[in-house]
Amino acid sequence: MSIIVENLIHVYNQGSPFEAKALSDISFTIEEGEFVGLIGHTGSGKSTLIQHFNGLLKPTKGKIYINNLDITNKSIKLSEVRKKVGLVFQYPEYQLFEENIYKEVAFGPTNLGIGELEIKNRVREALELVGLNLEEIADRSPFELSGGQRRRIAIAGVLAMKPEVLILDEPTAGLDPKGRDEILAQIKALHKKYKITVILVSHSMEDIARLVDKIIVMDNGKVALEGTPREIFKRAESLEKMGLGVPQMSNLIRKLREKGINIRDDILTVEEAKQEILKLVRSKKNA
Repeated sequence: MSIIVENLIHVYNQGSPFEAKALSDISFTIEEGEFVGLIGHTGSGKSTLIQHFNGLLKPTKGKIYINNLDITNKSIKLSEVRKKVGLVFQYPEYQLFEENIYKEVAFGPTNLGIGELEIKNRVREALELVGLNLEEIADRSPFELSGGQRRRIAIAGVLAMKPEVLILDEPTAGLDPKGRDEILAQIKALHKKYKITVILVSHSMEDIARLVDKIIVMDNGKVALEGTPREIFKRAESLEKMGLGVPQMSNLIRKLREKGINIRDDILTVEEAKQEILKLVRSKKNA
């Protein structure tokens, strides 16, 4: 599913002494099947923005189109939109409430009114997508599991709805490195297998650089930058002015260039840096 945002404005507590503009005239397009990274410092408007995509928040002004359907139109049933747009909040495991894992993952599909066999198939598939086996854990309480496993259960509950857009707000927050790597690998595999549109909100520039096709940078309620990871992370000074970092490899490359070493300025990974440095060494030997 594609997402088109046109001149979006959101004002909290409009008309009151506590009025605050969170989003200011935002416009952009996310194409069907894209994997998009949404970055910005705390308070930049990221969380406010993503809550508009399934109607949890309504714009003060502006339009949002999901697959050319204007979801800001009062005649639209937002329950239908939410079947297609899955939103996983930060620390989703805190929202778990069912007595066992099967019921937890089945909660969303059950509310769709689909048949029991289809629900079981969806639960099984959703658990498999996050690396868990239905038979092994169906009757266990979610609260017996580790933090990383509970996070996976919460994500599986959204996946069981079969969304066409998956939005994840800091899905690895608070996880250890192993849990973080597992969650991100599963999200990447999910995107590759089903070609769904994924929006990843993250403070980890390394994860963003490694995973996404396009980056949208938020700053003070506006879209400050938009482009591929290579295009965005070349602009380290602009990002730093917004309180953001760049991947460690981008920092290294910048320092090498400052010392007069003629190396590409759009390198993001260790492997790319290795290949480029080897090229430079060989060219000096042959000079």
